[in-house]
Amino acid sequence: MNTPQILKKTLAHRNVTRLAWLATLLAFAVIVFGSFVRLSDAGLSCPDWPTCYGKAAWPTAKTAGELADHAANAIRTVDPTKAWREQLHRHLASVLGLLVFAIALLTAWRRPLGWQRIAGAAVITAAAIPLQMHGYYTASTALVVLAELLLLYSAWRWDNSDLARASALAFAVIIFQAILGMWTVTWLLKPIVVMGHLLGGLTTLGLLAWIAWRATDRPLHVAHLMRVRTYILIGLVLLGIQIALGGWTSSNYAALACGTDFPKCAGQWMPNTNFSDAFVLWRGVGVDYEGGVLDQASRAAIQISHRVMAVIAGLYLLFLGMRMWRTPGLRGRGAFLMLMVLVQISLGIGNVQMGLPLWMAVLHNAGAAILLFMLVTLLARVREPKL
Repeated sequence: MNTPQILKKTLAHRNVTRLAWLATLLAFAVIVFGSFVRLSDAGLSCPDWPTCYGKAAWPTAKTAGELADHAANAIRTVDPTKAWREQLHRHLASVLGLLVFAIALLTAWRRPLGWQRIAGAAVITAAAIPLQMHGYYTASTALVVLAELLLLYSAWRWDNSDLARASALAFAVIIFQAILGMWTVTWLLKPIVVMGHLLGGLTTLGLLAWIAWRATDRPLHVAHLMRVRTYILIGLVLLGIQIALGGWTSSNYAALACGTDFPKCAGQWMPNTNFSDAFVLWRGVGVDYEGGVLDQASRAAIQISHRVMAVIAGLYLLFLGMRMWRTPGLRGRGAFLMLMVLVQISLGIGNVQMGLPLWMAVLHNAGAAILLFMLVTLLARVREPKL
């Protein structure tokens, strides 16, 4: 390889590194701001998608009266004090999508037909949006499925030596995230969609963090690599289950199903619960889920499940932190992991006992994202010890 090619490759690598870290920070911000939107009951403040009462920005106090006849008013009367939150969240997510597209484009540039596949998926997805806005839902969905299949096929065919596979997967996830965001609004906060949207956001964060660390190439050399990786992967699985339960708790408005009692639930160790109804994932389309539709027994079952899983995941992550603390090269990271687990547990308890204050609930979501970032960081950086 001649000198100009080496320089070109180095410049592209540096650009990927910078973009990946910028996208990781923005993904974290989008997740935290998204939790603020949801927890402040602003999730349906822009009932249409991707516009907000027909506007690319959002309605203001001055323009609200002009939108009285807009079709979106049939779903929700315009509320400028909340609409800006939802639409700003969409704009931030759109910028994140562009960053992920740029990363995927750069990493696939040297692949045969690489940039053409990434650009093609972007163009196909862009074409689906106006079709969706004009009511051609089947055609729009078909185009999105085509774009996703193109990206998944590319990820399957490529290896990850230049991060092309991970970047293509991240782009596929961000496109699906946009669809989930649309369904969140058009399906009126359907719990399975809201939970999926949260998991998709955290998956995006995890993929971007992994790409950023791999591009940065700052390995942590540890002994017994396979054992350490296994411990981390188990931690990721348990954390993922707990996050999913947290999303299900929030989307079903079950955070205060036990009142402000902890560790008891509504003053009882064994309250009335309905687990069979609590975890029905699909209840049809057309129901307005804002405020929740489940009875008290079902919500209590969800809250108790979230608490039990918090104990399981928390104890395991504390065990993982202790193992890391005893591992050369991971001592400080193990101590910080244990600290974050204790902080996250404290925030969860505080949410219940203080009646779910908005600032604490948002911090609880941020804590979950930080824990995910920490585990993905470890997975991306640990390597075999140098000989």
